[in-house]
Amino acid sequence: MSISPPGNGVPWGTLLADGETVARYWSHVLCRGPDDCWWWTGGLSDTGHATFRAVSLPGHTRRGTVPAHLFGYRLAQGIDSIPAGLVIRHRCDEPPCQNPAHWLLGTRGDNNRDAASRRRLAGHALADVRGAAGRARAVQAAIATADPDHLDEAIAAALAEGNPSGAHQDSLF
Repeated sequence: MSISPPGNGVPWGTLLADGETVARYWSHVLCRGPDDCWWWTGGLSDTGHATFRAVSLPGHTRRGTVPAHLFGYRLAQGIDSIPAGLVIRHRCDEPPCQNPAHWLLGTRGDNNRDAASRRRLAGHALADVRGAAGRARAVQAAIATADPDHLDEAIAAALAEGNPSGAHQDSLF
């Protein structure tokens, strides 16, 4: 299977094999416990997804920018790990999460159905009153300003701010 370059002409294999590029990716990931979200501290899209400047190109362009979870998934699972027609979904529903254990493959329809059903759950990440990008920015701000000894509490407080009622619901039924 041929893997097309990520919109910048540089093959995925070259990007994933470059130690400096991989180190830059990991420098933007706050790795925590194996079951926790690993928060992205770099650029964010308007949808709250992590963005990674995998390669710098001359001029004012974003052609070298890729979704960070796409880079991370291929880094963790291999360059040919995403069959045509499938997307990477987040089990945690946190678009900036970079924990490979939170990613799974599915169709765009699967992803849309997941989001639609969970967006209705009180206290769920997708029901955050700030929207996904606002939630991601709040977590990034909490990470940037938190005392390292109280990082988990700062992240929890930032997440709770998006659910002013404090309600929590695990399923629709």
